[in-house]
Amino acid sequence: MEDCKPNSAELEGEEDLIAAAQHIVKALRTNRNLTADARKILANLGVQLSNVAKVNESKDEADFEEDEGLNEIELQLNEIWDKIMDREKDESMIWDRGPGEAYEYLKVVDRAQRLTKSLENLSINGCRNANDLLRRAHDVLQTAMARLEEEFRHLLVQNRQPFEPEHVSFRSSEEDIVEASSIVSFGDDSVEDVVQRDSISQRSEDYVFELVHPDVIPDLTTIAKLMFDSNFGQECSQMFVNVQRDALDDCLFILEVEKLSIEDVLKMEWNTLNSKIRRWMWAVKIFVRIYLAGEKLLSDQIFGELDSGSSICFIESSKPAILQLLNFGEAIAIGPHQPEKLIRILDMYEVLADLIPDINALYSDETGYHVRTECHEILQRLGECAKATFLEFKNAVASNVSANAFPGGGVHHLTRYVMNYIRTLSDYSKTLDLLLKVEDKEDSVSVSPDTSSVSEEESLGGSSCASPTALHFRALISILECNLDEKSKMYKDESLQHLFLMNNTHYMAEKVKNSELRAELGDEWIRKQNWKFQQHAMNYERATWSSILALLMDEGIQNPGSNSILRTILKDRLQVFYLAFEEVYKSQTGWVIPDSQLREDLRISTSLKVIQAYRTFVGRHIYHISEKHIKYTADDLQDYLFHLFEGSQKSLHGFHKK
Repeated sequence: MEDCKPNSAELEGEEDLIAAAQHIVKALRTNRNLTADARKILANLGVQLSNVAKVNESKDEADFEEDEGLNEIELQLNEIWDKIMDREKDESMIWDRGPGEAYEYLKVVDRAQRLTKSLENLSINGCRNANDLLRRAHDVLQTAMARLEEEFRHLLVQNRQPFEPEHVSFRSSEEDIVEASSIVSFGDDSVEDVVQRDSISQRSEDYVFELVHPDVIPDLTTIAKLMFDSNFGQECSQMFVNVQRDALDDCLFILEVEKLSIEDVLKMEWNTLNSKIRRWMWAVKIFVRIYLAGEKLLSDQIFGELDSGSSICFIESSKPAILQLLNFGEAIAIGPHQPEKLIRILDMYEVLADLIPDINALYSDETGYHVRTECHEILQRLGECAKATFLEFKNAVASNVSANAFPGGGVHHLTRYVMNYIRTLSDYSKTLDLLLKVEDKEDSVSVSPDTSSVSEEESLGGSSCASPTALHFRALISILECNLDEKSKMYKDESLQHLFLMNNTHYMAEKVKNSELRAELGDEWIRKQNWKFQQHAMNYERATWSSILALLMDEGIQNPGSNSILRTILKDRLQVFYLAFEEVYKSQTGWVIPDSQLREDLRISTSLKVIQAYRTFVGRHIYHISEKHIKYTADDLQDYLFHLFEGSQKSLHGFHKK
């Protein structure tokens, strides 16, 4: 590209050439022999030469003015350079020295930016003399931008707001939402788990934690705008992303969320993993609704009015942290389907499902598509894991075997575990309805052994309109009943078989009647269960006392053909009765009925039958029986009957009434 003005030698040669040409034209025009056309041509040439001369005169004036402008720019640039370099010699941060110095520095940088743009325009118009100044201006501006970038980082870091998550509360427009917890017992008395479920279910639109002190937001916004206007927007954005990534990492550290790989999670013992899941459920809500909401607000405040927008800055700064949290959810979802994990998996599913609207809002545009998709996919995997774990639990109940009969015929550990398990699951009925609704009812429902002769719908208490969760609960209890029926056969004593089934069936009915399960399974189901355990109680009485009470009948104790009593047979009958009663006492004091009301009812029912029969028999034959042969009075037997089912074996053998 040629220079914007000629040198002195070139200028003088051009002027001489124009003067000579004008002289020749003037001489030719004095020639009287020229034709009219020739005179016209010479006249036009003279005009053109005059115009060229005038243009050169104008260029000289413009060059002079341009030189004066470049000189002024250079003076300003030198002044700016001196001020910026003076600040570079001082290692202290500008914003730490007060708003006055910060304002003055921003004015200097703004002047440097405007001068640089002016020089860029001159350079574009072909003026090479501006190029040297432009290079200097770029150096000055780059130095200033590096300083502003560092000041930007310093303001973000030094003005980060302290946050104590244990004191956070989500306030709705109507009421404060507080954390709720419930204790759920699984299995026998030695098996229990504490399930803490956060009742936070509302958004926190009116509560946003400001990650950076609001007083410095205007300064950060001014720096960002100046850097973007100076074509240093990428450097500013990257600094924001780097600083805020570290800040969000610190947030996770405060929330005690560890960086764990999927392999780390899969190797954990359940007690440790259970603690990690509970920590995750608490932390993820605070992180999304407090930290991420604050991060989105901060990026909007600083970059919202710039052409690039704030979305990319927010997403790039927050994505590693939110994906770390989601990665833990994925690890849980792909883990083994162990029944003890189901409650926690459902907890995680509900927490994440509740956060989906928040995450969709935070990552609403196209740049946030990856985070939204990842969140939805992990929610789906957790749901599939929960469903598979529940179905696996049913299989585990069906396949549970015992090496020995359960001592005392009480409520089996499996019964306690299953009923407490589904009682806890009733808190998740809406979620389970959603996850289980695609299951085939015929596959998910089975009939208990005691109702196999009844139609399926009738046995389930009208299941045609029951929820998917209710159908699965009924099926699970039917599976449990089948398993208990098999376990009862391990008792050699038929009476104990019925006592065992009575205890367990009664426990199921009471567990449903006195809990949220009543709404799921219905009163009709409870009535059928009550009928079942009453049948088992009747069967127990028959198996235990029918043969014994038969001894107190008159058949066989009269002489054939007369009304006289065979005293020997009568005495033997009483002795056999006493021996049988003592044997029942010895064994059945060791049996157990855990429910006090059920125990009392069965004692009374038994006492009414046995004592009435004994009192009638003895009273009818009192004149034929020697007092020494009456071993126990009716009151004695009644007292002894009330020792049954205490779980502590006693003996009356060898006892004789004085």
